[in-house]
Amino acid sequence: MDKTLVFRTVHEEAPGAKWQSLFDYHWPAYEQWYLSEGERERPGYLACYNALRRHMPELLDTYKALCELAGGGDLAARLLSLYRPPPYITGCSQAVLARPGATVLARNYDYPPELCEGSIFYSRWNERRVIAMSDCLWGVLDGMNDRGLAVSLAFGGRKVVGDGFGAPIILRYILEFCDSVPQAAEVLARVPTHMAYNITVADSAGRYVTAMIAPDRRASIRRVPVATNHQKKIEWYAHALASETLIRERQLSILVDDAATTEERLVSAFFSPPLFRHDYQRGLGTVYTAVYRPRTGHAQYHWPGKWLDLSFDDFHEERLAIRYGSRHLITG
Repeated sequence: MDKTLVFRTVHEEAPGAKWQSLFDYHWPAYEQWYLSEGERERPGYLACYNALRRHMPELLDTYKALCELAGGGDLAARLLSLYRPPPYITGCSQAVLARPGATVLARNYDYPPELCEGSIFYSRWNERRVIAMSDCLWGVLDGMNDRGLAVSLAFGGRKVVGDGFGAPIILRYILEFCDSVPQAAEVLARVPTHMAYNITVADSAGRYVTAMIAPDRRASIRRVPVATNHQKKIEWYAHALASETLIRERQLSILVDDAATTEERLVSAFFSPPLFRHDYQRGLGTVYTAVYRPRTGHAQYHWPGKWLDLSFDDFHEERLAIRYGSRHLITG
């Protein structure tokens, strides 16, 4: 059965009516997800607030403003903290190509399309302008800020779940308050995560790292330009086999290690197997391809035959409907 996801570009610098409209639209589905394991499994409001205050205090003003727009309810405030949310598993491939004068961060997001929010949000909630693919209403799957910093997340391929935050809120924090890879690396080493994730960060100076974060061990932060869905070694063999994480990692490593690889060659590789995946039946199909150029402030989002070109100086609001089949992606 085909599924259609409508991607929306939204320009709203301060939290307001547009964000509130998105909240109202997505809240029923998010409420169901948040309560999927029972309300007692989720932390109380004070635990959520105190965790934010301890680990990401600079976000509190924005958090309070969004909670108010969401109606001030207890459950919405707990979800918006993204502290110890229900576990969720994605695919994803991401890579940085750093060349003299230019840096590009490209990624494929592999996930069930019906569970993707589809909101590309331009905001200025704090000092920095941010363009990001939204998740959990204000978290970030991938994005960049106007100081020349780009981020992307991929599931780390481990079953462990613990005491920490969903990675999308950590990426939001980085884009709101960091200007460089070293600053982002400090955040990734410090802020606890509830699941294993591979976070790739790049900046306009050509610096990059991939942070392998998890709730049960210290973050491993290395100057590695490629990440898929395992950390150092395979620990969840069934997921690794289904997601083809090793094959995708090898493909990307060959590309970025080749001095002849151009931006165009790297980006085009994301449009074909093994990086582009059609396994929508198992929730491992590619939902979109994102390309960030932090030096110029340009972002592109791709689907077969369709794309969006956006920047901090030219961000237009529109909607784009993408149809996904059980084993293929359809545009038209």
